[in-house]
Amino acid sequence: MINTLEKKVYYCQLFHIYGKLLTNKQQELFIAYYEDDYSLQEIADEFSISRNAVHDAIKTAIKNLENFEDSLHILKKNEKLDAIIEKYQTQKEYAQIINELKEME
Repeated sequence: MINTLEKKVYYCQLFHIYGKLLTNKQQELFIAYYEDDYSLQEIADEFSISRNAVHDAIKTAIKNLENFEDSLHILKKNEKLDAIIEKYQTQKEYAQIINELKEME
């Protein structure tokens, strides 16, 4: 089972890739909860909505992010690319390619 910190990192990675595909409200609530580390109640108070509405919106945002990744696999592909770069980074003949790939980020 994935621990809470790993889950948070995973969701933030997905948000970094797919966040612009969420609604503005979902983006704001996600950022407040996962990046600014506000509690559900603090977010509810800030946005003048119920704690349950915050919870539901964040849950929906996460489901959407996971669906995007299930369809597009961008995070998975990035992780594979990072592994390939790491593998060949120490070999001088590949240094130019590695540098060019890093500039793409």
